[in-house]
Amino acid sequence: MALSLLPTYNRAFDTHRVNEGKSVKLFTPLILVLSLSAALPASAADAEAGLVAVKQLGGVNGQALACADKDAAAHARLLMLTHAPKTQRFGAAYEEATQEAYLAQTRAAGACPDAKTLAGRIDEVAQRLRATLPAAQPAAK
Repeated sequence: MALSLLPTYNRAFDTHRVNEGKSVKLFTPLILVLSLSAALPASAADAEAGLVAVKQLGGVNGQALACADKDAAAHARLLMLTHAPKTQRFGAAYEEATQEAYLAQTRAAGACPDAKTLAGRIDEVAQRLRATLPAAQPAAK
């Protein structure tokens, strides 16, 4: 008699465990989606702040090019290559800001800032770049 109860007990126990597994399987993707969506606004805001810093860097670069300050322009280019993501969006923003600042400086026909002033502006933008877009780490070989 005890043997006939054992299979009934096991089936009831197995059914209970199967239902638990289904509920866990249903909630796992939901939890994953909610946790990932909570992280998206922060990364989008970081990318936007990085894009603003890249535009500022392009502006300083355009002014440096118009004023023939090769050292400042080279420093701006190095910062761009080191910190900005290698995407069309960031590259286009940098190029457009460079062109606009170059044209503004040449059309204004005003005096160019000295090298120290341009270097100071680049350093200010570099701090923002380092905060919003840390330099990519080189791949391990």
